[in-house]
Amino acid sequence: MRRRELILATGAALAWPIAAGAQQKAMPVVGFLHSAAPGQIADLLDAFRAGLKESGFAEGATVAIEYRWGENDVERLPALASDLVSRKVDVIAAAGGDRSAIAAKQATSAIPIVSVIGGDPVAEGLVESLAHPGGNLTGVSFLTRSLTAKRLELLLEMAPRAKIVALLVNMKNPQSPSVIDDVQKAALVKGIEFHSLEASSETEIAQAFATMDRLHADALVIQADPYFNNVRAMLVALTARHAIPAIHERGAFVAEGGLMSYGTSLPDVYRQVGVYAGKILRGARPADSPVAQPTKFDLAINLKTAKALGLTVPPILLAQADEVIE
Repeated sequence: MRRRELILATGAALAWPIAAGAQQKAMPVVGFLHSAAPGQIADLLDAFRAGLKESGFAEGATVAIEYRWGENDVERLPALASDLVSRKVDVIAAAGGDRSAIAAKQATSAIPIVSVIGGDPVAEGLVESLAHPGGNLTGVSFLTRSLTAKRLELLLEMAPRAKIVALLVNMKNPQSPSVIDDVQKAALVKGIEFHSLEASSETEIAQAFATMDRLHADALVIQADPYFNNVRAMLVALTARHAIPAIHERGAFVAEGGLMSYGTSLPDVYRQVGVYAGKILRGARPADSPVAQPTKFDLAINLKTAKALGLTVPPILLAQADEVIE
């Protein structure tokens, strides 16, 4: 072999393991799609990162995260999902309402998707079945719709004299028609008057509370909805100002002065989504990864708020409560 050919061959041989090593060390990328604005879900984002870490992936060290925020405008989600697909991320974590999962699913049938699912993923066409999703999407379903009627039941235990109940819903949430139907049926069984009020902006929320005053509503069920979670300070302030007993989805409402909440632990749901995303990065297939469902539901009560509303908390509710704020 000529000297020049030998040098070229040796150089190529030396260069190959370097290039291969660089490929092996390439950091996987998770696309994080959410309907909220940055800063509104800090605790949930921390939980998601913790889940990734449980699976061996630390942001900035062994995994990169591309964030796309809907800024409380769900109409932006399809374009944001398409952008993540164009960037060829390794997995998409879709959260902040089922519209995120739907947008991601419509944007790609190839990139794996792990989603926080509030409704019925089978009925919404996101998966073939809970046990065998069958496509490129899996995740954690936390049963927001089915728990709404239960929230009404708990609220009526707290405010047994209530005769007129309102439900605040966001019609941009695909679950809303079913939620209204469920609560209406539950109210009929209880023999109470029921009104559903729609709101998807701060102006509409204020108008809904003014309508509740005109209706002389005695109690309020607030739909489990990402937008309502993002404006919880406003909702807590309005329920206090209008002196109306209300039940929420998350304990965070109660910690900030809301009367009571009942639901799954959202931080734990986001942690599980992070764990699932990590497993997929290690080779698991969404089609074979069952949709997880929560097994623990938390009831939180704020005794100070109950006293301010002139309510006596029944001992049976106190006994059931997982968190009681004095």
